[in-house]
Amino acid sequence: MAPHAEDGHDDYKDGKPSTLAPVKSDVPDAVARQELPFRSPPIFNDPYAERAYWKGRLAAAFRIFAKFGFDEGVAGHITYRDPVEPETFWVNPFGLAFGLIKASDLLRVSEEGKIIEGGENRLLNTAAFMIHSAIHQARPDVNAACHSHSTYGVSFCSLGRKLEIITQDSCLFHNDHVLYESFNGIVLAPEEGQNIARCLGEKKAALLQNHGLLTVGQTIDEAVNWFVRLEKCCKVQLLAEAAASSRGERPIVIADEDAAYTYNAIGTPRAGFFSAKPLFDTIHKETGGEYLQ
Repeated sequence: MAPHAEDGHDDYKDGKPSTLAPVKSDVPDAVARQELPFRSPPIFNDPYAERAYWKGRLAAAFRIFAKFGFDEGVAGHITYRDPVEPETFWVNPFGLAFGLIKASDLLRVSEEGKIIEGGENRLLNTAAFMIHSAIHQARPDVNAACHSHSTYGVSFCSLGRKLEIITQDSCLFHNDHVLYESFNGIVLAPEEGQNIARCLGEKKAALLQNHGLLTVGQTIDEAVNWFVRLEKCCKVQLLAEAAASSRGERPIVIADEDAAYTYNAIGTPRAGFFSAKPLFDTIHKETGGEYLQ
């Protein structure tokens, strides 16, 4: 909980407890203010070794999406900026099931949409290129981007509004997500991809109205973690609002100060990277690392 003043604080507003009510603690300040021990992403001296590592991580990301049911026919895509030639990026081939993707299947694509190298399936998802190419060009800090038509994400995006910060997990997106208030059909034109990238701005996530979720990160792990957490936040808010509305109420929104405090603790790129570790470890154990081929 964020530190609060002990005097002059109104513990109740409109007859309801404030989330900013002061709490007395016996924990010393030096301990209470410690950061969580999130580990940083690996550092490589060889860009080709770096490429090989992140290609394996990208293949694992698709296995994670398949495990969570985020795949939907041929829709959905995850990309990673190539460390050797940063103006290109790696993406899944069109039509290959997420649960079958291996590192050798991935395609490397130029800014013009030309397939430079990849596996036997050389089909490129046009929508994937239009969206991700625009994001990678607009955001030099972004190395990875995820998009799919996940059930709760699509459901929530049909409401045409942003998340309310009602849980600790939703604090990850406090002042760090946008609503793209447009749906002009499947993204087959560069203008739509550019509009999405422009709307995303410097944020980590976008709710694409009537479409689905989009998350970005400095690493694949980070972008995947944000997507998994955002999907769950959408699910939780839909359930919470349904339960509250049956009593004529609304879910309690976390105070802005507490949301910001929590965001600063667990909403950073390093936190996002490390928080995905259990997801990747599980996939590696379950597949025996077969996706690395």
